[in-house]
Amino acid sequence: MPEADLLHIPDAVPKAEAFARCSHLAIGAHPDDLEFMAYHGISSCYEQDLAWFGGIVCTDGAGSSRSGPYADYSDAELVTCRRKEQYRAADLGQYSFVECLNHSSAAVKDPERREACIAQLEDRLLKSQPEVCYTHNLADKHPSHVAVCIATLEACRRLPPHARPRKLYACEIWRDLDWLNDEEKVALDASAHPELADKLYACFDSQIAGGKNYHQAVIARQTANATFSQPNHPDRAQRLTFALDLTPLLEDDALDLAEYLRGAIERFQNTALDALRSSPTQHH
Repeated sequence: MPEADLLHIPDAVPKAEAFARCSHLAIGAHPDDLEFMAYHGISSCYEQDLAWFGGIVCTDGAGSSRSGPYADYSDAELVTCRRKEQYRAADLGQYSFVECLNHSSAAVKDPERREACIAQLEDRLLKSQPEVCYTHNLADKHPSHVAVCIATLEACRRLPPHARPRKLYACEIWRDLDWLNDEEKVALDASAHPELADKLYACFDSQIAGGKNYHQAVIARQTANATFSQPNHPDRAQRLTFALDLTPLLEDDALDLAEYLRGAIERFQNTALDALRSSPTQHH
């Protein structure tokens, strides 16, 4: 497929400009992941002159579930459909650009074949040098999401320190981040422009009508995050997305990814067990 067909720039500025002005970049596995995990970045840049959201979709999305009007779509037809949906979302959200790298999920997950994707991510990160980068979280249930998170971190670490994102957030989709200690959760406010969020989520009809009600599910999770984030205070936001801060892994290349995740899990485990041990019922 021609490279031009895989890059969409809503306001048609030159490619170099579209990358260079990008301040918030999301790197997702599939069409729709950008909107579901990184709405904070989209809304932060929406209708702004000095902040621009960009998106990179690593896989073609050919393996998604399909039913209803999409039940008979071939993989190729679904890939084309999902790309058009992603470009429609970019138009609505006034993105600086969105690029589909068009790898298969199998290639991104394969340690021996993922180099092409990592090299592309390194190139785009160097061209854009965003202040904030969003990707999937390390404990995501979807193997392709975890693979993209690892590829994103590897690409960032190949950049010289001054060119790396100032913040790298690993966001929830196929598993929430309720298991993180509160002080380790990054609460990303997703409340702004709710009418825009509704339109963006609804763009992905091939997934929603195809058997997965992501539109309402994402809004429900964000609303639940906002309500249940603080038991003793009024809600401070209408919608929240939680993220794990991976920035320390960009500041110290010696930090091991698995050990970083293990540490977060163990700290939550200790917090939960300490609370149980200190309960008065444990003394009877």
